Amino acid sequence: MLVLTRKVNESIMIGDNVEIVVVDIRHGQVKLGIKAPRSIAVHRSEIYEEIQRENILAAQSRLDQMDELQKLIQGGLKKPQPSKTDK
Repeated sequence: MLVLTRKVNESIMIGDNVEIVVVDIRHGQVKLGIKAPRSIAVHRSEIYEEIQRENILAAQSRLDQMDELQKLIQGGLKKPQPSKTDK
């Protein structure tokens, strides 16, 4: 982990197009401004973690649905067995 010291209105660059600016420091809180292209998602870490959990659940749900669909398709492809009343 890189640790930097910055004052209000000072910034750091991440790559060529992401800038983090210290906007305010007050009462033990640091306010940061983030300048980044719209194509780069910027989230607080707790929001990012929730998004990741939701994505995992959604992917698992899709796998479960695919398994059910596969069972239905395989069941439909089996030749029907004649019943005892069919002759």
